Amino acid sequence: MGCVLGKCCTCNRYTASSESDMAQFCDASPCGSRGKHILTGRSLECVRVPSHNYYMEYSLLTQRGYYPDSPDKGNQDSVCVSTKIRGNPNIHFFGVFDGHGQYGSDCSNFVKERVVQILCKDSALSQDPVRAYNSAFFTTNDELHKSKIDDSLSGTTAITVLVVGNMLYVANVGDSRAVIAVKDGNRIIAKDMSNDQTPFRKDECERVKLAGATVMTIDQIEGHKDPGIQIWGDEESQGNDPPRLWLPNSFYPGTAFTRSVGDSTAEKIGVTAVPEISVLQLTQNHLFFVVASDGVFEFLTSQAIVDMAARYTDPRDACAAIAGESYKLWLRHENRTDDITIIIVHIKGISASDAVATAGLNGVHSRHRIIERGTSERSAFAGSSEAFQSIRSDFSDVSISQHHVGLMHRSTAIVVPSPSQHRPLEVEVG
Repeated sequence: MGCVLGKCCTCNRYTASSESDMAQFCDASPCGSRGKHILTGRSLECVRVPSHNYYMEYSLLTQRGYYPDSPDKGNQDSVCVSTKIRGNPNIHFFGVFDGHGQYGSDCSNFVKERVVQILCKDSALSQDPVRAYNSAFFTTNDELHKSKIDDSLSGTTAITVLVVGNMLYVANVGDSRAVIAVKDGNRIIAKDMSNDQTPFRKDECERVKLAGATVMTIDQIEGHKDPGIQIWGDEESQGNDPPRLWLPNSFYPGTAFTRSVGDSTAEKIGVTAVPEISVLQLTQNHLFFVVASDGVFEFLTSQAIVDMAARYTDPRDACAAIAGESYKLWLRHENRTDDITIIIVHIKGISASDAVATAGLNGVHSRHRIIERGTSERSAFAGSSEAFQSIRSDFSDVSISQHHVGLMHRSTAIVVPSPSQHRPLEVEVG
């Protein structure tokens, strides 16, 4: 989380997906590979979405970072996949939670459990997923503050995707990321479904400044650079010393993100658990999506991730290859690695007719009414031709739910190399 060390762009090392180097991406029998994967140790998971007659094949991997100065440090990432939310076969949840601070692991596990538990108990989830998401994060953040976990200087980011029929609702708090692969002729293009919340973003930087944050890099804090210069370039050019958030006249908390769950001290200077929510309607052109912690994206762009994932028909192979490459690049540029967590979900069998929803089928409403709360703001993702909407809202009148249900446990962390053999995907060009 928020690494102050080096960062570089390595996207040019990966050849873009093309018709000639991708094998058939077809509607084969779902979940045909039942055995355990040799690298991830996982079976290929599959879930159907009967309201729109398609299914998803998915896998995940979480890897503890290598910390030579802290050999006993555990994996602070948590991951959750919860299918058939509220018993509805058309609602499914995928989430990655990247903890930070002394009690980061406790925070990420707490948030992983409570967000899903609250969503599962929300009777209005299928009718108004945006409101349900806001309520879940508001309640979870409040409960974390009141829990026995010391979240004064600890917390977690959260990147989650809620599948409701043929709609994706992506809630982002922090700097992890969700990316979808889109067929564009004979190419596969990466489209970000979330926008990293860091001081590099002008809107986020101004927001936390208005809340009282001092925004400076470590070099500025230590007097090596002029603190009056409030222009930091971009994350690629200055990722080795990013702008951070500090209490006035203080040397903490120093967060490199502007939103998180927990972090009660940073909350005083504008760090908030309010999620940015984007909405996407699936079409035949959407091939798969990736949900991953920022440890995956530290040295790999979204397009590089999609290019790598598109070379594998089995998401377990893709998870292993991307995690292995991320781990390798960390060690090439640093003497340590971050924790690395990734979920890859293949979208299989969706047709043009199925993409057009039938209202109310199996409890899923195809036309979702998006209610903006308080000082809500709606904006399109820059540079995207996809049907994204970003909804930024506060919690001025969000109802609270505090019930408990069970969910999937965290997966076992493993070290994986990049696989040497793979079967790539191919885009059919009509």
